[in-house]
Amino acid sequence: MDTVTKKELAYRIAERTGQKKVIVKRVIQQFISEIISELARGNRLEFREFGVFEIKTRAARKARNPKSGVRVDVPAKVVVHFKAGRMMKDLAQKHLLGAKAPAKAPQAPAVVAPRPMENAAGG
Repeated sequence: MDTVTKKELAYRIAERTGQKKVIVKRVIQQFISEIISELARGNRLEFREFGVFEIKTRAARKARNPKSGVRVDVPAKVVVHFKAGRMMKDLAQKHLLGAKAPAKAPQAPAVVAPRPMENAAGG
């Protein structure tokens, strides 16, 4: 799996759109800056089919140092959470596993009621 940088993305977009690389790079940087600013304000950002960025708070907890086994207090902290949208999940599934993502969960087979017997006496 390769790492794609902001510079590489700017180059690709510039090639496809005919814009100058420096302009595209500025637009990408402004977009990233706006996302950071909105998250810093506590706002949630939703990009349909792509995903959702939001701030979540992790509660304070007790943890254990794996080397020494000593219990330590871990303070509460704020983290940025990203939840991928459906299109991104499906494309990642298809691309990375080479299989088509299931459209929905499998359903239980339908129950078929038995047909009534026409004549129980054998006639």
